[in-house]
Amino acid sequence: MRLMKNILNRVPLKVILLVVISVFLWSNSAKAQKSIFPSLGDSRSGTSGFQFLKINVDARSAGMGNSNIADAFDASSLYFNPALASRVDKSQFYISHTGYFTDVSMNYLSYVHKLKTVSLGGSLMYLDSGEMNETDEFNPLGTGRVFRTIHLAAGVTFSQQLSDLFSYGVSTKYVEEKIEEIKSQSLIFDIGFFYQVGTTGLRFAVGLNNFGLDATPTGETIRPTTDGIVTETNFEDVSPPTMFQIGAAYEAFKNETLDVLVTGQLINPSDNAERYSIGTEITFMDQFFLRTGYEFGLDEYLLPSAGAGFILPLTKYDLMIDYGFSARERLGSIHRFTLKFNL
Repeated sequence: MRLMKNILNRVPLKVILLVVISVFLWSNSAKAQKSIFPSLGDSRSGTSGFQFLKINVDARSAGMGNSNIADAFDASSLYFNPALASRVDKSQFYISHTGYFTDVSMNYLSYVHKLKTVSLGGSLMYLDSGEMNETDEFNPLGTGRVFRTIHLAAGVTFSQQLSDLFSYGVSTKYVEEKIEEIKSQSLIFDIGFFYQVGTTGLRFAVGLNNFGLDATPTGETIRPTTDGIVTETNFEDVSPPTMFQIGAAYEAFKNETLDVLVTGQLINPSDNAERYSIGTEITFMDQFFLRTGYEFGLDEYLLPSAGAGFILPLTKYDLMIDYGFSARERLGSIHRFTLKFNL
């Protein structure tokens, strides 16, 4: 009891802030179909291509409900918010694996090179569906043919810390999708900004991700009709899934052995309804981590996400291992693993 009283006396404002954020998000969860920002997302659902760009690559973020645009201080920043790349402590290699639905897997590799107040980065995101049996309206059990889908994004990033409180970053990415014999290619951009509110432990971030040029699919495919086999060669242009994101992170409690971080994020996509999320990370002795979070406005999202991680010191280097878990009602569980290695 004495320890609890000391905590409450030391951090009343932080506790109040956490409660206010939680009440706000929960009270609005029943109104998930209403947007805070004007959006045509509902009416444009399913109209964008390159949907693999929406898949979270980071185990830590997944465990926190995809809410850490303001707290990705590692090489995952190249995916979430390039402004944070300039705030990494050291150059870092980053590898992640996502076991997605129906045995589909996705891998992500990135590297951030630290140069004082500037960081340079490179990233590669790759998803391969594996071979799938082709079906159509005349052959619901299969045509005898197999096909696969391949998706990749390769990017370069520039990030600069203009002051102790403010930084920005820009990423340019080449994206490609191949479904059967049809290929789509485009060039897209991410822009991010980060601001830290002095020494209060509060920080904000804003990002505009995946905006750029429409892609014109090329190639051909055949499909059966009542008039026979038809070869399709003309396709509609495909737009990238642009997302506006705004988020905050707050150090709710900190002492020599325990840190408590609270995060929140709102995502306004161009091709779907608005969603928002909250997350928490508890750090023990700057080495062990427990995480949980929840996303509002997503279909079939029933259980909070969860995750854990630890740091393994290796001489003057550090090896960081993270695991993140999330689940959907009918599609099942998603497991993510991340390895980070400082140089």
